[in-house]
Amino acid sequence: MGIALPEAEAGADTRHSAVRSWVVRHPGLLVFLVYLAAAVALNWRLWGGLGTMSAVGDPGPADNQLMAWFMRYTAEALAHGHLPALVTTAMNAPHGINLMWNNSVLFPAVVLTPVTLLGGPLASLTVLATLGYAGSAAALYWLLRRHGASVLAAALGGAVFGFAPGMVNAGIAHYGMQFAVLAPLMIEAVLSILTGRGNPLATGAALGLLAAAQVFTGEEMLSSVAMVCLIVVVVLCASRPAAMRARLRGTALGLGTAVAVWLLICAYALWRQFHGPLAEHGSPWPIAKYGNGFGAFVNPQAQLVFHTASSAAYAASHGANSAEYVAYLGPPLLILVLLIVIRYWRDLRVRAAGVTWLVLEALSLGVNGPLLPFHWLQGLPLLGDMLPSRLSILAGGAAAAALAFGLDLARASVPQTARALRRAAPIVIAVLAVLPLVPRPVAAVPGARVPAGWDTVFSQLNLPSSASVLVVPLPYSQQGEAMLWQADTGQPGELVAGWFLGPSSSGHGTSSYWGPRFTVQTVLCLDALWQGTTTSPSSCATALRPALSYWHPAAVVADTAPGSPLGQFLTEFLGKPTVQAGQMLAWRRAQAV
Repeated sequence: MGIALPEAEAGADTRHSAVRSWVVRHPGLLVFLVYLAAAVALNWRLWGGLGTMSAVGDPGPADNQLMAWFMRYTAEALAHGHLPALVTTAMNAPHGINLMWNNSVLFPAVVLTPVTLLGGPLASLTVLATLGYAGSAAALYWLLRRHGASVLAAALGGAVFGFAPGMVNAGIAHYGMQFAVLAPLMIEAVLSILTGRGNPLATGAALGLLAAAQVFTGEEMLSSVAMVCLIVVVVLCASRPAAMRARLRGTALGLGTAVAVWLLICAYALWRQFHGPLAEHGSPWPIAKYGNGFGAFVNPQAQLVFHTASSAAYAASHGANSAEYVAYLGPPLLILVLLIVIRYWRDLRVRAAGVTWLVLEALSLGVNGPLLPFHWLQGLPLLGDMLPSRLSILAGGAAAAALAFGLDLARASVPQTARALRRAAPIVIAVLAVLPLVPRPVAAVPGARVPAGWDTVFSQLNLPSSASVLVVPLPYSQQGEAMLWQADTGQPGELVAGWFLGPSSSGHGTSSYWGPRFTVQTVLCLDALWQGTTTSPSSCATALRPALSYWHPAAVVADTAPGSPLGQFLTEFLGKPTVQAGQMLAWRRAQAV
């Protein structure tokens, strides 16, 4: 025993040495694991009820229920051996929806299909949000390391980008913006082409693949990345004109290859979007409401650990919903980054990051007035459909890059012979500036459970897979349960109404066009009856009759009891239910009424 003990201690020392050696050789993997742990902690309420909990979304719970619907729609298509159709009547029958006009996150949904099929669509959204935080941070870390940032500085910069307040707010429902993993990778590919690092054909092909994946993740983020790249090109051309001229041939070859690969993958989808069924024009949103006020940069929301009652009130009163409150970086970080840009302007990395940050933040102020830069850009193709405030997400990444490079430059300027406190000062200052950005865990609520009797009702109705069904409560922006029930069970095959983006009768982009005015009245009236907030069923009957003729559903299914106001109204209007099971009533061939 006395001889074995030193050998055990030696073995332990060897293992510890191996671990230290592994960390030194693979610092990026360790940083990613830290990011991943932080992302799980941020979403611990969702992970604690994996598959049953949903983030609290905006403008209502239907945001996340719609995203869950997209996850299941994609997974079911792949499970049946084909890609998801870009235009479908599975929602909003008989019109249907065009997935390319919706934030349908098709690429992440394809990747996460196994999670969706095994754990359900809400589980996939939890994984997607977690990977969005950790992956976006890791992607910027990698970009910063590629351009000479130290492990410490790059890790801090990546954390600022991936876990910024804007990302946390976007992560409650706007996954196409929050899953920003591809953005730093595309920017790095463009930089590699511009600076001649690597083979232009290979890098261009990689850029084309990344841009194609971004089209099927979130087209608005791709437009934002294109703006970042344009700003960087201008900075490089102004700073190194001779070097940029010498790279013209290689740049043209690389970017040309990228466009060719991108079009090869995306041409059909883009044609279906702009020239196919349900194509639309104009933004469904009032763009004037989506600009950042100056107060948004310095007033922390209640989602952050460090906030005041007045700052939270300002954030809550923001012109758009809270998922669009994405500009906050806090006075300490804003001042520090500005000082870094001024102090280290000669460093091209700091200059490019600083100019990108300032230009994007200026554009994010919106369109209300000729003095605002985006006012003059909103008429350009594609840019008119962007929400200017969201440019602050990538502006935060540019600020993080400037912070990382500035931190390294500040540390390098301190003599090695200086006292430890002075050598640590740049790190302490950077950490203190970032501290106000620390978020609280994301709020979560239980997802809408499938009502008792749902499966029995559809089994007994025995409808064809192409049959459309009017489910009460009808889904819309504030009431999306039916979309989640359909996503959880695959029933019905086609759902009347929904919460989505699509063209109005004139072709202009709008949210949830279900048909003529009487269809809107029907949705709101039946929902009010379901909630018990109306005592005037006669107005419902007036709207419902033409709505049923217009929608032509094969059945009406209601989550209600026979004696409830809704149950009594539907029984009087449609007759005796065809099926009654659990808390569900159903009427087959309601289109004949």
